[in-house]
This record gives sequence, structure tokens and C-alpha cells, in this order.
Amino acid sequence: MLTAIIDYDSGNLHSAHKAFERVANETGGGTVCVTSDADVVARADRIVLPGDGAFPACWAELSGHSGLLAALREAVEVKARPFLGICVGMQLMATLGREYRDTNGLDWIGGQVVAITPDDPALKVPHMGWNDLVLDAPHPVFDGINTGDHAYFVHSYHFEVADPAQRLAHVDYGGDVTAVIGTGTMLGMQFHPEKSQHTGLQMIANFLSWKP
Repeated sequence: MLTAIIDYDSGNLHSAHKAFERVANETGGGTVCVTSDADVVARADRIVLPGDGAFPACWAELSGHSGLLAALREAVEVKARPFLGICVGMQLMATLGREYRDTNGLDWIGGQVVAITPDDPALKVPHMGWNDLVLDAPHPVFDGINTGDHAYFVHSYHFEVADPAQRLAHVDYGGDVTAVIGTGTMLGMQFHPEKSQHTGLQMIANFLSWKP
């Protein structure tokens, strides 16, 4: 099994690669590679899209790499390969991002990415640090995970899903902030699983063994 972590100059690839590689080695989860090669993405068994920075910049980078966006769409939309978006990689799954300017996304999960607006003025934006997950719906990615487990976040925008059934988990930060989304063979995590210690490593293991 080959898991491709997409390199489009918009993600913290080193820590993500090390975490996925470690879990794959420990669980017999196959091979993990970091790639910007559309052909490798097209034949991968699982695909991970990380992302750091602003939505428009990440979208521009993903769209600007020759053949990469088309290969991603073919693998996920047509071949139904398991997909995981991380941080802005999750946000790119939306219909629309509203950071700086309106930017179309992959439109895999209906909704928009909007600024976090805590109802408590003492809460700072960006939402940065550890927060407690609240599981909203059962999913194999949550095997061994419980409400109250911690994950590590760094973001100023979050995903407002059009269909509440596609929000699988959230956190409270002066209001609900989407933490995990999913539908079909697609998953997204707003937090960084590679930085979330036991919780994150368990969810990576669950993704690598997931058979949707």
C-alpha cells in the first residue's frame, strides 16, 4: 500500500511525513512518500493533503503544479481512494474559502471557510494550542478516541459545513469550531495529527487501516 503526501509547497511536510512513516512502520501500513508527481498521486492507494498558510495561496499552489489537481480529483472523485486533508488541506475540501478574498475550493464537502469569531473577547485568534475534541458522529477514524481527547490546533479560519452530518467532531472556542469532517472516502482534520501526540498518532493509524 502506498500513501502519498502531496507536496505543493504549502505544508509542513517533514513532521507529517515522519509521523505517517512511523505509524506505517509500526502497524504494517505500507509505504509513505512525499511527492509532487501527478503520476504517483494517481496510482497511490491513499492520499494526504497537508496545508499551512492562507486558503487562496494554498489553492493557487495546488492548482499551479502541473497535472497535480487533475490527478488528485481523478484519484479521489473517480477512483474513490481514501483521502485525508490536514489543516488548510482540509479547508480546501470546501465549496468556498473566504480568507482575504472569495476562492473556490474542491467542493467535496459543501460549505465555506470563514473567520473564527469567539463570543468571548478574551479568546485570541488564531486559535492556537491544545483543545478537547467533541465527537459528533461515529467513524472508524475515531477508534480508540473519545470526547475529551486533546488535539493541537493553529488556525484563524474554520469550516462551516452545509450538512451538519458531515461534521464529525468539533471543539469549543467561544462557540463551535469544526475539527473533523468527512463523507464517503474523504476525511479532513483541522488540527495537526502529527503534532497531537497519542490522539493524532492513533487517528493516523486509523486512517491507514481504514477500508471505506
